[in-house]
Amino acid sequence: MITISLCLIVKNEENTLGRCLESVKNAMDEITIVDTGSTDKTKEIAARYTEKIYDFTWIDDFGAARNFAFSHATQDYIMWLDADDVLLENDLQKLLLLKQDLDSTVDSVTMNYNLASDANGNIVSSLRRNRLVKRARQFQWIGAVHEYLAVNGKIIDSDVTVTHKKERCDTADRNLKIYEKRIADGEVFSPRDLFYYANELVDHHIYEKAAEYYQKFLDTKLGWVEDNISACGKLSDCFAFLSDEQQKLKYIYQSFEYDIPRPDFCCRLGYHFLNSQKYSLAIFWYKLALDVKDSNNHSSLKNYACSTWLPHLQLCVCYSKLGENETALEHNKSAESFVPNHPSVLYNKEYFAKLFNS
Repeated sequence: MITISLCLIVKNEENTLGRCLESVKNAMDEITIVDTGSTDKTKEIAARYTEKIYDFTWIDDFGAARNFAFSHATQDYIMWLDADDVLLENDLQKLLLLKQDLDSTVDSVTMNYNLASDANGNIVSSLRRNRLVKRARQFQWIGAVHEYLAVNGKIIDSDVTVTHKKERCDTADRNLKIYEKRIADGEVFSPRDLFYYANELVDHHIYEKAAEYYQKFLDTKLGWVEDNISACGKLSDCFAFLSDEQQKLKYIYQSFEYDIPRPDFCCRLGYHFLNSQKYSLAIFWYKLALDVKDSNNHSSLKNYACSTWLPHLQLCVCYSKLGENETALEHNKSAESFVPNHPSVLYNKEYFAKLFNS
């Protein structure tokens, strides 16, 4: 059986840290906490689970802080989490089984990362991350913001899922300030930094500047394909907010240069044609959203609404506009199977009940 060191970097996480550590402690042989300047009870809570608590002077560099945490691990493998992550009970059991059976020649293990769920318990978005790595390989974190763990060698995908349970947003402008300080210091951004800086700008509704940096990122032609596709979606959103329909459509179509149409882009086009009252074209794209195969890249962000209930809900509208109410009703039923309490589903359900009983 392998041994595992859990590594976290934290700051003012008194509301979430205990929940996180409690959910994983039974699978860990060592817990290492690196505190970057807490002023609450974070370190006191951490002390209930481990003696390995270290201070790290914050230098606006998440990669450096995570590498510092990794440097204090002593077990066979290192697992990393954020304080607002948890393992649900069934995933803890899966991790315990993985720990018992893992081939020691494996260099990295990916785990699914569920980022958000809706009121019905459906997973809204998820991706995979390299989550458990062999300590002897000395893999390093790269990047001051939106850092990533650079791994290679024998990598396997596991059925373990980490669940994100965000509780606070008092650091909402932290990353943007870090990027802007780096720009002020004259740093030349890598393509990856251009992309993530643009993401921060979008999150702060600075759409014109965000579009500028997404375009700079795409112009480098050096981006990861998934980031290229994401940038096209974000550019489309930016130009929608800026009321530039031509540019909005341009970047939807440009996404097809990188891969087959993704469900979310199919839904974007479906919505465009629905609003243009071109219902047959809208139907084509919404059906494609349901039929197209998902990306084979397990690290890509998945937006499950666009391949499940949302196209059905919009197809209901399209067929109703064309007078094909029986088909519209079937699509509403399909949407209902995913989101039974969605206001539009309930409205449609009542509408069709009256229509067919009249």
